Amino acid sequence: MTTTRIVCLTFPVVTQLDLTGPAQVFARMPDVEVQFAWHRIEPVSTDAGFSILPSTTFEDAGQADVLFVPGGAGAFHLFDDEVALDFIRTQAVGARFVTSVCTGSFALGAAGLLAGRRATSHWGSLAMLEEFGAIPTSQRVVRDGKLITGAGVSSGIDFALSLTAELFGDAQAKRIQLGIEYDPAPPFDAGSPDRPDADQAQVTAFRARMDEVRRPLVRRAAERLSAN
Repeated sequence: MTTTRIVCLTFPVVTQLDLTGPAQVFARMPDVEVQFAWHRIEPVSTDAGFSILPSTTFEDAGQADVLFVPGGAGAFHLFDDEVALDFIRTQAVGARFVTSVCTGSFALGAAGLLAGRRATSHWGSLAMLEEFGAIPTSQRVVRDGKLITGAGVSSGIDFALSLTAELFGDAQAKRIQLGIEYDPAPPFDAGSPDRPDADQAQVTAFRARMDEVRRPLVRRAAERLSAN
């Protein structure tokens, strides 16, 4: 069986569960090679107070069968990192699937990969994907051709199981789900803005804050993309 190479972009201030949740599923896929790529092999900070060590550099990563971009505040820092954006673009050409979780979709957008495509992200920033010509879609996992995007943070596991099914079939995805005991039963029903226990004042305030902080960055990246 041919080995499937999954290349995960690993950047400073990544949301760790965006990366490690899917990575746990990836690690249980059959005949896969999982690489964590950055400019250099040195510790990369996460938003959880610990660091992750990349396993390869952009130069040495090789062509991915699956390109995966997690999210976090650091995804917006990538807008000014032309080397990272070019790595995303180049990998996307030859990849079987181009994927993201949470605000990783904004890095795909900044690389010019979302125009006219359905995509999702964390609910707090989802609407801003329009700046890149995307069609924001509020679902846990969204597939548009070879583009597969996951919504916020915890949906990364849903995304990774969906990807497993695409690559290896439903039975393999179910085996992994059982193996990691992915059987969520949260104590509260407040996990997304439309759930009955969600604090709507918090929803409104958070969206406003994200729009204030992130939209200027997104708009500037979209304008630069359009100019090029």
